[in-house]
Amino acid sequence: MQIKVLGPVEAKVNGRSVTPSAAKPRQILALLALHSGSVVSVPTLIEELWDDRPPRSARTTLQTYILQLRRLIGEALASSDESGAKEVLVTRYGGYLLDVPEEAVDVHEFERLARAGHNAYEADDYAAASRLLRSALEMWRGPAIVDVRPGMPLGVEIVRLEEARLGVLETRIEADMRMGKHKSLLSELAVLTVQHPMNEHLCAQYMISLFRAGRQWQALDAFRALRRTLVDELGVEPSARLQQLQHAIVTSDPRLDRAEARQLQGLLA
Repeated sequence: MQIKVLGPVEAKVNGRSVTPSAAKPRQILALLALHSGSVVSVPTLIEELWDDRPPRSARTTLQTYILQLRRLIGEALASSDESGAKEVLVTRYGGYLLDVPEEAVDVHEFERLARAGHNAYEADDYAAASRLLRSALEMWRGPAIVDVRPGMPLGVEIVRLEEARLGVLETRIEADMRMGKHKSLLSELAVLTVQHPMNEHLCAQYMISLFRAGRQWQALDAFRALRRTLVDELGVEPSARLQQLQHAIVTSDPRLDRAEARQLQGLLA
């Protein structure tokens, strides 16, 4: 069984789609997939489906959705010697468990590659970090679980995943900067700073890359754009670290020209 949640929800068994078309069974499948190998409690599933207003028949209806999922899985397994649907979507005391290998769910492969990439970065192996983190980001096919209207439990997971994705992206860009690839990053960072207009870390990376590309005035423009957004939207000034970076650009601090080692840690930490 292969399940994808980093984009539209997709599930296949033996190459055959077992993705439910109905919204609520798809919610259940997504939540179980995110916690594959662990029991998801019945109260959590009920909260996901009906928030704090479950119908009296909630438990019975939940069992019906589980049966629908098992039917889809069982039909795909029918011609194989693999374990039956009840051994894939398992009933456990107090809840249900999706018993599939960790590598069968794309989010777990993303997290494995992300951990390896972050470890490589911490070991100063920036080429390996960039390669691994790029591979992690390539697992994504769009916003997480984009075709499901999430309840509270799934909504929390989506926020966590999107934050993890952004963290991987920022570290991959930093690895590329450490290798002196600032010019090749400019177009990507230009788009990212528009998409995330209050993200100071992306703005700092963009400012440094612009400075190294000989575009000092554009680097200062990027700072002014961020400051204007923060003041207008939140009534706050940029952080001290970003103001320090602006000052370093104004004074052409020689540290800004050094892509190697940890010369910029004080400005980007």
